[in-house]
Amino acid sequence: MAQLYRAELLKSKPIIDFVVGPDNYRQIPQILAQDKKEKIVSTTWSSDWNKPSESHVIHKSRHSAFVTIMEGCNNFCSYCIVPFTRGREKFRPKTLILDEIKALSDLNYKEIILLGQNVNSYKDPDNHFGFVELLYEINRISGFEWLRFITSHPRNFTEETAFAMKENKKICHSLHLPVQTGSTATLIRMKRRYTREEYMEKVMILRNLMPDISLSTDIIVGYPGETDEEYQETLNLLKEVHYTNIFSFRYSPRPRTSSALEEDSVALDVKKKRLIDLQALQKDIQLEINRSFIGKTVKTLCLGHSKKDSTGYTGRNEGYQVVNFVSDKNVIGQFVIVKITGCGSYSLHGHSLT
Repeated sequence: MAQLYRAELLKSKPIIDFVVGPDNYRQIPQILAQDKKEKIVSTTWSSDWNKPSESHVIHKSRHSAFVTIMEGCNNFCSYCIVPFTRGREKFRPKTLILDEIKALSDLNYKEIILLGQNVNSYKDPDNHFGFVELLYEINRISGFEWLRFITSHPRNFTEETAFAMKENKKICHSLHLPVQTGSTATLIRMKRRYTREEYMEKVMILRNLMPDISLSTDIIVGYPGETDEEYQETLNLLKEVHYTNIFSFRYSPRPRTSSALEEDSVALDVKKKRLIDLQALQKDIQLEINRSFIGKTVKTLCLGHSKKDSTGYTGRNEGYQVVNFVSDKNVIGQFVIVKITGCGSYSLHGHSLT
């Protein structure tokens, strides 16, 4: 928002003292030290990686940490505002990434999640060291046990990355692979640069290498021009892939994007119904998947007390499913083996065996 609207925010909201874009966070201490009467807008872009040092980064969790490896995106999907607000792709030097992960591992973090708008396009700015090579390097760091990464653009997700997931024991068999729609015709209008068939080929590679892999995705319904037949293709894709989880949205135009120039042709009530029906189908799929875990044991990273039951605990398994469980001892921050005794559509339930 700051990058997009800049000085307009100061004019429309006088209470705002300064506007800082995502490339200028490091300036905040200096801005705060200045005369508060001066209105400041700082939204310049830099192609270099210039971020606060790791010593200034505060992680919400003491057990699972996000580690940024890149920012921005060069894909320019028709509906997406990221290239206009986060800029073009730029990559954090490999040495800084490895140093931060080593430091987190020394602090007893159990899980590392690599973060970027399109992690698969990562290249070390110093030697063009790629994402697959980075995964192998991180896997060799001792201490932490689980490694994940988000987000992967299907166009850039490679078979080599799938092999790296299989071969490196720290990498969880869990992947967020946003498809957006199950219709090739809609994908073309979205400028996603892959077809339904190409996406499914990558899903099959992943499933052949890792039959236990947990897949999640993003879905947009009601994109301009989406017909009933194209929407049905999306429903069929959910049935075919059997995602463990989805993030689903009604289409709405974003400033500066090419789709905002098109007629928002799908009526709002149609969008609402399509989203409701899509989510109902996914809820049934998730319940079916979760029921298959009953009677089994799953390794779970305990992240804290359950929000609904302060005497219980909650965590996530390797597939990034929520696991709520009871335990006779405090196991926060530890890996525990949980026997699954029940489930809902959005979580597994059980008791700790460790």
